[in-house]
Amino acid sequence: MNDENLHSIVIAGAIEKLRDHMAQIERCVGLLNDEQLWFRPNQSSNSVANLLLHLRGNMGQWMLGGLGGRPFERHRQAEFDARDAGTGKQPLAPLQNMVETVCELLQILPDGGLVQRYLIQGYTVTGASALMHVVEHFAFHTGQIVTTTKWLRDVDVSLYDKDGHRRDGRLSGTP
Repeated sequence: MNDENLHSIVIAGAIEKLRDHMAQIERCVGLLNDEQLWFRPNQSSNSVANLLLHLRGNMGQWMLGGLGGRPFERHRQAEFDARDAGTGKQPLAPLQNMVETVCELLQILPDGGLVQRYLIQGYTVTGASALMHVVEHFAFHTGQIVTTTKWLRDVDVSLYDKDGHRRDGRLSGTP
Protein backbone atom coordinates (compact mmCIF):
# COMPACT_ATOMS: atom_id res chain seq x y z
CA MET A 1 0.00 0.00 0.00
CA ASN A 2 1.41 3.40 -0.89
CA ASP A 3 0.79 6.68 0.93
CA GLU A 4 -1.86 7.81 -1.55
CA ASN A 5 -3.96 4.76 -0.80
CA LEU A 6 -3.52 5.23 2.93
CA HIS A 7 -4.57 8.88 2.59
CA SER A 8 -7.74 7.86 0.73
CA ILE A 9 -8.54 5.09 3.19
CA VAL A 10 -8.13 7.36 6.23
CA ILE A 11 -10.22 10.12 4.67
CA ALA A 12 -12.98 7.72 3.61
CA GLY A 13 -13.07 6.15 7.07
CA ALA A 14 -13.27 9.54 8.78
CA ILE A 15 -16.09 10.68 6.50
CA GLU A 16 -18.00 7.48 7.11
CA LYS A 17 -17.68 7.81 10.90
CA LEU A 18 -18.67 11.50 10.91
CA ARG A 19 -21.76 10.73 8.83
CA ASP A 20 -22.63 7.75 11.04
CA HIS A 21 -22.38 9.86 14.17
CA MET A 22 -24.39 12.64 12.55
CA ALA A 23 -27.14 10.15 11.68
CA GLN A 24 -27.26 8.99 15.28
CA ILE A 25 -27.43 12.59 16.50
CA GLU A 26 -30.27 13.31 14.04
CA ARG A 27 -32.14 10.29 15.33
CA CYS A 28 -31.75 11.43 18.94
CA VAL A 29 -32.68 15.05 18.27
CA GLY A 30 -35.77 13.82 16.41
CA LEU A 31 -36.90 12.11 19.61
CA LEU A 32 -36.50 15.18 21.82
CA ASN A 33 -38.88 18.07 22.27
CA ASP A 34 -37.62 21.65 22.71
CA GLU A 35 -37.52 21.44 26.49
CA GLN A 36 -35.56 18.16 26.39
CA LEU A 37 -33.20 19.51 23.74
CA TRP A 38 -32.15 22.33 26.10
CA PHE A 39 -32.40 20.34 29.36
CA ARG A 40 -29.43 20.50 31.74
CA PRO A 41 -29.45 18.29 34.83
CA ASN A 42 -27.19 20.84 36.56
CA GLN A 43 -25.07 23.90 35.75
CA SER A 44 -21.92 21.80 35.19
CA SER A 45 -23.59 19.83 32.39
CA ASN A 46 -24.41 20.75 28.82
CA SER A 47 -27.70 20.29 27.05
CA VAL A 48 -27.96 18.38 23.78
CA ALA A 49 -28.45 21.76 22.05
CA ASN A 50 -25.22 23.07 23.59
CA LEU A 51 -23.39 20.00 22.31
CA LEU A 52 -24.74 20.59 18.79
CA LEU A 53 -23.42 24.16 18.91
CA HIS A 54 -20.10 22.96 20.33
CA LEU A 55 -19.60 20.25 17.71
CA ARG A 56 -20.22 22.75 14.93
CA GLY A 57 -17.73 25.18 16.42
CA ASN A 58 -15.07 22.54 16.95
CA MET A 59 -15.39 21.16 13.43
CA GLY A 60 -15.34 24.61 11.92
CA GLN A 61 -12.24 25.66 13.81
CA TRP A 62 -10.25 22.45 13.33
CA MET A 63 -11.32 21.41 9.84
CA LEU A 64 -12.47 24.50 7.94
CA GLY A 65 -10.15 26.98 9.60
CA GLY A 66 -7.33 24.54 10.28
CA LEU A 67 -7.00 22.05 7.43
CA GLY A 68 -9.04 24.11 4.98
CA GLY A 69 -7.42 27.46 5.75
CA ARG A 70 -10.83 29.11 5.45
CA PRO A 71 -11.92 31.98 7.68
CA PHE A 72 -13.96 30.71 10.60
CA GLU A 73 -14.90 32.76 13.63
CA ARG A 74 -15.67 30.81 16.76
CA HIS A 75 -16.95 31.91 20.15
CA ARG A 76 -16.33 28.71 22.10
CA GLN A 77 -17.74 29.80 25.45
CA ALA A 78 -20.99 30.95 23.81
CA GLU A 79 -21.53 27.35 22.65
CA PHE A 80 -21.83 26.34 26.32
CA ASP A 81 -23.51 29.49 27.63
CA ALA A 82 -26.54 29.32 25.29
CA ARG A 83 -29.76 28.59 27.16
CA ASP A 84 -32.39 29.54 24.59
CA ALA A 85 -35.13 26.96 24.90
CA GLY A 86 -37.27 28.93 22.46
CA THR A 87 -35.22 28.12 19.37
CA GLY A 88 -36.45 24.57 18.93
CA LYS A 89 -34.24 22.25 16.92
CA GLN A 90 -32.46 25.07 15.07
CA PRO A 91 -28.95 24.03 16.28
CA LEU A 92 -29.26 20.78 14.30
CA ALA A 93 -29.29 22.25 10.77
CA PRO A 94 -26.05 24.24 11.20
CA LEU A 95 -24.32 21.09 12.45
CA GLN A 96 -25.68 19.02 9.56
CA ASN A 97 -24.37 21.64 7.14
CA MET A 98 -20.98 21.72 8.87
CA VAL A 99 -20.60 17.94 8.71
CA GLU A 100 -21.30 17.92 4.97
CA THR A 101 -19.00 20.89 4.37
CA VAL A 102 -16.21 19.16 6.28
CA CYS A 103 -16.79 15.91 4.38
CA GLU A 104 -16.52 17.83 1.10
CA LEU A 105 -13.33 19.51 2.33
CA LEU A 106 -11.83 16.16 3.29
CA GLN A 107 -12.60 14.72 -0.15
CA ILE A 108 -10.47 17.42 -1.78
CA LEU A 109 -7.72 17.51 0.86
CA PRO A 110 -4.40 17.20 -1.02
CA ASP A 111 -2.44 13.98 -0.57
CA GLY A 112 0.07 15.69 1.73
CA GLY A 113 -2.66 17.29 3.82
CA LEU A 114 -2.58 14.65 6.54
CA VAL A 115 1.18 15.01 7.13
CA GLN A 116 1.27 18.80 6.82
CA ARG A 117 1.51 20.80 10.07
CA TYR A 118 -1.19 23.28 11.06
CA LEU A 119 -1.60 25.74 13.92
CA ILE A 120 -5.09 25.19 15.32
CA GLN A 121 -6.47 26.53 18.61
CA GLY A 122 -2.90 27.24 19.72
CA TYR A 123 -1.68 23.70 18.96
CA THR A 124 0.75 22.70 16.23
CA VAL A 125 -0.60 19.42 14.84
CA THR A 126 -0.47 17.31 11.72
CA GLY A 127 -3.52 17.06 9.54
CA ALA A 128 -3.89 13.44 10.68
CA SER A 129 -3.88 14.51 14.33
CA ALA A 130 -6.44 17.23 13.63
CA LEU A 131 -8.67 14.76 11.80
CA MET A 132 -8.37 12.18 14.58
CA HIS A 133 -9.19 14.89 17.13
CA VAL A 134 -12.34 15.92 15.29
CA VAL A 135 -13.62 12.36 14.74
CA GLU A 136 -12.86 11.36 18.34
CA HIS A 137 -14.40 14.56 19.70
CA PHE A 138 -17.51 14.06 17.56
CA ALA A 139 -17.85 10.46 18.76
CA PHE A 140 -17.43 11.46 22.42
CA HIS A 141 -20.20 14.04 22.29
CA THR A 142 -22.42 11.77 20.18
CA GLY A 143 -22.22 9.32 23.08
CA GLN A 144 -23.31 12.05 25.47
CA ILE A 145 -26.25 12.92 23.22
CA VAL A 146 -27.25 9.25 22.99
CA THR A 147 -27.04 8.83 26.77
CA THR A 148 -29.06 11.97 27.41
CA THR A 149 -31.70 10.83 24.93
CA LYS A 150 -31.93 7.43 26.63
CA TRP A 151 -32.32 9.09 30.04
CA LEU A 152 -34.94 11.56 28.89
CA ARG A 153 -36.97 9.27 26.62
CA ASP A 154 -36.25 5.72 27.86
CA VAL A 155 -35.61 4.54 24.29
CA ASP A 156 -33.03 2.31 22.63
CA VAL A 157 -31.12 4.32 20.06
CA SER A 158 -28.28 1.85 19.54
CA LEU A 159 -26.90 1.34 16.05
CA TYR A 160 -26.39 -2.34 16.90
CA ASP A 161 -28.72 -5.22 17.71
CA LYS A 162 -28.31 -7.62 20.64
CA ASP A 163 -25.78 -9.65 18.65
CA GLY A 164 -23.60 -6.63 17.85
CA HIS A 165 -24.69 -6.36 14.21
CA ARG A 166 -25.52 -3.01 12.67
CA ARG A 167 -29.23 -2.34 12.45
CA ASP A 168 -28.76 -0.62 9.09
CA GLY A 169 -27.46 -3.86 7.56
CA ARG A 170 -23.95 -2.58 6.77
CA LEU A 171 -21.61 -5.55 6.48
CA SER A 172 -18.51 -3.88 5.05
CA GLY A 173 -16.60 -0.71 5.69
CA THR A 174 -16.40 0.85 9.11
CA PRO A 175 -18.39 -0.99 11.79
